[in-house]
Amino acid sequence: MTTIVIEKSPEGVYKGFTCMGHAGYAKSGKPDILCSAISALSINTINGLEKAAGQKLDVKTDEKTGFMRCVILDKTSEGARCLMSAFEDSVISLADEYGGKFLQIQFKEVKDNA
Repeated sequence: MTTIVIEKSPEGVYKGFTCMGHAGYAKSGKPDILCSAISALSINTINGLEKAAGQKLDVKTDEKTGFMRCVILDKTSEGARCLMSAFEDSVISLADEYGGKFLQIQFKEVKDNA
């Protein structure tokens, strides 16, 4: 199962996200489109945060374990807020579609780091 933790400040400002684990959807006998979708959304969000929104990020990955962590290091721009909101909406839709057996979304309140 993949767990995605979306981090926000007490004021609701996005601070980053973490993806942990492989969805395991392929074990159901179908192609693992869920892991592919999560990877594409995560990588697209990171690229957008860096390139389109100009955010400074700390990104760590481990493909073997399915770990990806993205922390927004500077003040979150409006563009970054839009990208993170779209990421949140998209992964919630995936969780609704594929169920808690393969994907779980959590939210974590973190202190402001900018």
